[in-house]
Amino acid sequence: MKLGICLPHYGRPIEVGRMLEVVRRAEDRGLDSVWVTDHVIVPQQANVIYREDMLDPLAVLPWLAGVTQRLTLGTSVVILPYRSPIPVAKLLASVDVLSGGRLIVGAAIGWLEGEFETLGVAFGERASRSDEALELMRALWTQEHPKIQTKRHRVQDVVFSPMPLQKPRPPLYIGGSSEGAFRRVARLGDGWHASSMNHEAFRQGAETVRRFWKEAGREGAPFLSLRIPILIDGVHRPAVDMGLIRGRHTLSGSVKQIVDELRGFQALDCGHVALEVSYSTFPAILETIDLLADTVQPQLAD
Repeated sequence: MKLGICLPHYGRPIEVGRMLEVVRRAEDRGLDSVWVTDHVIVPQQANVIYREDMLDPLAVLPWLAGVTQRLTLGTSVVILPYRSPIPVAKLLASVDVLSGGRLIVGAAIGWLEGEFETLGVAFGERASRSDEALELMRALWTQEHPKIQTKRHRVQDVVFSPMPLQKPRPPLYIGGSSEGAFRRVARLGDGWHASSMNHEAFRQGAETVRRFWKEAGREGAPFLSLRIPILIDGVHRPAVDMGLIRGRHTLSGSVKQIVDELRGFQALDCGHVALEVSYSTFPAILETIDLLADTVQPQLAD
């Protein structure tokens, strides 16, 4: 099982030097990945950590490509209907090139209705727009001279450049826990990116994804990944109102308890976990990284 952290680029005063320290500690200590999160303009009444001081993930990704050498760079997740899909496909392809082929694209349709309203995107169109974006990305990243017709885009007689460095293209992990999301994984994704759930919910979701995958005639099996907050006893020190985490399943407790829970996800074929550390202070995040490297990773490798 691979382990990474979600970069704390939201919910606190922006301190670029401290974010850089977190990224470099994660890379130096041998973690596998660093992930960015997507919101553009959050309604004032929404009680979420992403509401304030949130750097745009599509600006952070090229920065990460430049300040790291080994870490995989992931989006957890980019909300597909928020932006025009062709420029996003180009930006992500450029990040894959700049990073030497280290990009994972986690993607989803979004849920915050007020954000869609502010952006002028019909909330009811988010599924169809997401499917269209995924179709375009798959075509643009694999065809130098793409030709594809979708509901809103007609692509022909053009050159898409640069092509991603990864072949055939960067992996697409689809987020969400609805039937529509599971079917989207089977039709258009390479894997499922679950969020903040316990073993049983993850098991049920994985089984459903595999069933739809088989029904879609896909070969092999979908990759399974998870994003989840981590709060280690004696290490976590809150940097934000912990009410913001209410209702989300977390990895919490002693290091042993966290290892045991991660082993449970590992037994369910979860291959990559993005640990959300943004609720902690920067010193606690660095301590968490050290514990992950020294204690958690070795036990998961046994």
